[in-house]
Amino acid sequence: MGTNARPADGAITLAELREFASFPSATQRYIRRSLDIGLHRRDAMKLWSRDMVEEASIRAQARIYGRLDEIKTRVPDDSGLDHMEPFMAPLVTVSAFDLGQDRLGSFSAYRFLYERLLGAGARPWLPGAFCAAASLPHLHPEKRRALLQTISEAAATAIGWSNREPTFYPEWVEKVDMSKAN
Repeated sequence: MGTNARPADGAITLAELREFASFPSATQRYIRRSLDIGLHRRDAMKLWSRDMVEEASIRAQARIYGRLDEIKTRVPDDSGLDHMEPFMAPLVTVSAFDLGQDRLGSFSAYRFLYERLLGAGARPWLPGAFCAAASLPHLHPEKRRALLQTISEAAATAIGWSNREPTFYPEWVEKVDMSKAN
């Protein structure tokens, strides 16, 4: 074990991996695609587009995600309202786009993605951004209801948040032909 590693790191990574595994496959795919776009990891168009509709969606997402760097620099250090608007307004806009793609069906999936896109400092602001984006009229009323019902009272009313950065960042994994592996 390295000098910087702590025994709890493995347990935390495992918990994050389990949380990711609990999401539907379409949500997992969207999170990986979103991380590739938002963190500039790979050519998302080449890797993720299966048809023209998905190509258009990826282009739109890349355009919207162009605001992520600005959002990251504006994460407020405290709960003061004077720094909230320049951060929350673009965050709600980007969040509304993601929720409108109909792949993030719960607050936990949204939180999982946005903790990785923006870092742990954004964690206290995610319940408010999620609720704001999930309440917007671009979503069907039943979809708004379903999304808002996924945020727990504990998440919405937490008195504190961890400042520990996420450790598990899901990526694309090539399929292995096991018949040729032997």
